[in-house]
Amino acid sequence: MEKPNLRFWQLWNLSFGFFGVQIAYALQSANISRIFATLGADPHNLSYFWILPPLMGILVQPIIGTLSDRTWCRFGRRIPYLFVGAAAAVLVMCLLPNAGSLGLTVSAAMIFGLIALMFLDTSINMAMQPFKMLVGDMVNEKQKGLAYSIQSFLCNAGSVVGFVFPFFFTAIGLANEAPKGVVPDSVIWSFYIGAAILILCVIYTTVKVKEWPPQEYQQYNPVEEVKEDDSANWFTLLKNAPKEFWQVGLVQFFCWAAFMYMWTYTNGAIARVCFGVDMTSPDATSSMAYQTAGNWVGILFAVQAIGSVLWAVVLPRFKNRKFAYAVSLVLGGIGFATVPLFANQYAQFIPFLLIGCAWAAMLAMPFTFVTNALQGYGHMGAYLGLFNGTICIPQIVAALVGGLILTLVGSVQSNMMIVAGGLLIAGAFCVYRIKSN
Repeated sequence: MEKPNLRFWQLWNLSFGFFGVQIAYALQSANISRIFATLGADPHNLSYFWILPPLMGILVQPIIGTLSDRTWCRFGRRIPYLFVGAAAAVLVMCLLPNAGSLGLTVSAAMIFGLIALMFLDTSINMAMQPFKMLVGDMVNEKQKGLAYSIQSFLCNAGSVVGFVFPFFFTAIGLANEAPKGVVPDSVIWSFYIGAAILILCVIYTTVKVKEWPPQEYQQYNPVEEVKEDDSANWFTLLKNAPKEFWQVGLVQFFCWAAFMYMWTYTNGAIARVCFGVDMTSPDATSSMAYQTAGNWVGILFAVQAIGSVLWAVVLPRFKNRKFAYAVSLVLGGIGFATVPLFANQYAQFIPFLLIGCAWAAMLAMPFTFVTNALQGYGHMGAYLGLFNGTICIPQIVAALVGGLILTLVGSVQSNMMIVAGGLLIAGAFCVYRIKSN
């Protein structure tokens, strides 16, 4: 039986909570390196702190996908996981930025921050995955493009809000400078307000969306048979996965490694290139210039998100989907490679708009190729959870070798942007290995 058409606002409600989840994710992406550098982390060790987010993703998302495939209660099958994840994220968002304000030693503050980061990313992943599954469960093939476009819009809108929060709160008078080892109030309050918006958005989706009960779900999704005695495990699913699953995964490897280096090293790169901060100084991260650079990184990430929205409008105009994917990654690679060339902070808008082109393609293209290839395979939630490994594993690998690569490029964080650009160009070449119908 074909799934019914949904009204625009029904499609909107399916994904609205994603706006709040993405604010939390944006705050994490733009501020984790800043927070740990402020606590006293060595730049060569910064990438190690970024191992936890993708590690939690690769562990949590397949579990949530598999469990929610087999779950049904009065609140639905995906929504219970969404709500619990969001509630946990709210709690941890209130704790993480205070790691340096509790009177702990530097090492104890680092450990506290790491534990908080682990729980934050676990909960964000737990809240994020159900939104993708809700679209797969309840939206027919005709409307799936519109549904994912709405989700992409809310994703980017949430990113912009989360990225600009520290700059905004500094502008209205909150302190952007703090004693050495303490995170400024502008960042702390960004996390507080982001947490409040997150829980309100998720409550809205929880109230507005009513998932189909099992009998009705099976009528609209007859291929996927979720049984208690279903013996298919993750290894079996991976063994039987379509070839596009792995071909897209190779492209993902280069793309997500590149963005891992952006999130890790942009604060140090912009502080040095645009604000003249000597990043070899032991007091660099407690300086006003470094914290100002940290706020500006949020603005640049917001520019990237805006560039992503604009490029997402252009992408459907390409007749060849693979060509569109490859061109987007090349533009992003050029953007990364030119970051060290612009000493003017406003001129940095140019490379970050180009980086937004790559981000738009990374959000849309991989899931388009893979969900099309998975039609008729069943276990959609489990497969999408496993596909998340192609996002997480590259980040883990990149984080493990980040310190070594930083040393090889002269311990200059802006040079890591050039490395990221090279990775995206390599990803563009791999796009043409995808054999899609």
